[in-house]
Amino acid sequence: MNVEEAIRTRRSIGRVKQDPIERSAIERLLEAAAWAPSHHNTQPWTFIVMTGEGRAKLGEGYARVAAASMPELSGEELEARLAKERQKAYRAPVVIAAACSPSGDPCAVLAEELAAAHAAVQNLLLAAHASGLGAIWRSGDPMYHPLMQEAFGLSGEQRLVGFIYVGVPDMAAPEPKRVPPAAKTVWVE
Repeated sequence: MNVEEAIRTRRSIGRVKQDPIERSAIERLLEAAAWAPSHHNTQPWTFIVMTGEGRAKLGEGYARVAAASMPELSGEELEARLAKERQKAYRAPVVIAAACSPSGDPCAVLAEELAAAHAAVQNLLLAAHASGLGAIWRSGDPMYHPLMQEAFGLSGEQRLVGFIYVGVPDMAAPEPKRVPPAAKTVWVE
C-alpha cells in the first residue's frame, strides 16, 4: 500500500478482536512513529505499550479520574462505576499511551513538541492500517486529567497525547466523510 492510499483509506476502528498481536508488529508501528518530523529533531515522544494485565495501568487511571469526578457516589454504586471505567482499558489487546516528553532544548517550543508527538501518533495509525490492523486514537477529558498523568508517571511539561487501541479489526471501516480541500483552502498569489 502506498502512502497516499494509506492516508485515504485509514479509518478509526473502534471495535477489534481480542486476538493477541505479535510484539514485532507493534515494534514496527513504533518504528514508523519514530520517523515523525520534529522541530530541531527533538523527537519528544514516549510510548507506553500495554498488553495483557499491563492494561490495568490505564484502567486504574480511568477509575481514579472517575472517582474524583463523582464524590457523591459511594458503596456499590461507586464500585460498579469504577469497574466500568477500568474495563475501558480492555477494549483492545494492545493499548499504546503516547506522550509528549519535551526535550528541554531551549529552541524548542512546547506547541511544536506537542505537534511532533501528534505527528508520531498519525504515523503509528497509518502503519497499523498498512499492516492490516485496526486502530483508534482515543483521548477525551480523562486523558488530560492530572490523575491520569500521574498514573503514567508523567511530570512537569510531559503530557499524554493519545491512547491508541490496536487489534485485528472486528468491524467494517466506516465510510469516509471529508470536506473537499478547496472549501478550506485560500490561495494567495
